[in-house]
Amino acid sequence: MVHIPSKKEVDSNALRNAFSLVLDDVQDPGNLGTIIRTADWFGIKTIICSENTVEAYNPKTVQSTMGSLCRVNIIYTSLVPFLKNTKLPIYGALLNGENIYETNWGNEGLILLGNEGHGIGKELIEQITVPVTIPRFGEAESLNVAVSAAIFCSEISRK
Repeated sequence: MVHIPSKKEVDSNALRNAFSLVLDDVQDPGNLGTIIRTADWFGIKTIICSENTVEAYNPKTVQSTMGSLCRVNIIYTSLVPFLKNTKLPIYGALLNGENIYETNWGNEGLILLGNEGHGIGKELIEQITVPVTIPRFGEAESLNVAVSAAIFCSEISRK
């Protein structure tokens, strides 16, 4: 049996020497579940969600995680103050950033991914220390947030 944990606070020290995902208002439960499962696959232990991100214990999200929800720490918080106060590098998934395949990742940081329809909010974009782009070779306007998360997780795991 699995119990829904009580609300947790972000412990910045626990995020040191690792990469964590930060999600800004992800709305689709399937996307969140896929992101959690992908993070688990690549060994990412923490996902920090905005307060407006879909609930991790939504039945569709839980189903999409295929059990990974039990192994990844999910924390909901107000992202603007959290990002303003962190000392970790913030890598933001944007259309006009440094090529993901040429980025120097170091050994820790936060990977900020945006809402399916609107991307990363303006106030959060201002907190990004390294804007990063997945280069486009075709004509598609954008990538699904879960697909983008998978590409980011794969690339940082290669370091």
